[in-house]
Amino acid sequence: MTFGGERRRARARTDREIADELRRRLGSGDWAAGRRLPSVEELAREYDGTDADVASALAALTAEGLVAPDGRGGALARAPRRAVVRSNERHQWEKDRARRGHRVRADTGVTERDTGLPTDELVFTATYYEAVAEGELATAFGVRAGTPLVERVYRTRHAGESAPFNLTSSYLVRALVADNPALLDETREPWPGGTQHQLGTIGIELSYIEEEVTGVGPAFRAEAEELDLSPGAPVIRLRARSVATDDRTVELSRIVLPADRTRLRFVTRLSAW
Repeated sequence: MTFGGERRRARARTDREIADELRRRLGSGDWAAGRRLPSVEELAREYDGTDADVASALAALTAEGLVAPDGRGGALARAPRRAVVRSNERHQWEKDRARRGHRVRADTGVTERDTGLPTDELVFTATYYEAVAEGELATAFGVRAGTPLVERVYRTRHAGESAPFNLTSSYLVRALVADNPALLDETREPWPGGTQHQLGTIGIELSYIEEEVTGVGPAFRAEAEELDLSPGAPVIRLRARSVATDDRTVELSRIVLPADRTRLRFVTRLSAW
């Protein structure tokens, strides 16, 4: 390429542009899952960039779950995982279904809605533990420290994958739900209609659910292992507080979302003028 009779070198690609091109090639199948990508030096020559730019691009793709470190300074292509689109509209959708018949409630749930997967392609586990209110939990529920709680640990994954979509711990005040012993029985899970129907069996209707992103950063080692993330890969930490129509907080959840497969979608309905 020439300008004014002089031959000029094309502009070097930025790390973002290199990441875009590598993402496109990974998506088109240029590198099958498990195949090693060219070295940083080779990619730098191919894209007329610096080693630092290529390393930055690979780091971004690692965070997205598209590649994984190969232990030798390079990267391996990873098989794409099922994406999850988590919208705030999911809560009203669940509330609308909570008073429907058992057959309708059992047909599908919010995870099916978020992933687009049918129920028979999901593997769900629930484990209940005894817990006590301390610190943030005691404050959120407005109870004294030491008040007995029920901690419910949920995991759901695609049948074709080993890692769950997220790590969820949900807390309820034990005395609040004790009127229905079924709510203390983990073998009743997955519960058709979810938590909103469970609470409805003891006369509790939710007024709103407040979700707050409390942090975005690297996963702890145990979290990374369970979510099948590369060391240091980012996660989104979410706190969800369910508030009843009498303004009581009746459930609090702590949720760890892998950033490589989670899309947070916020929809705000606006009133007409």
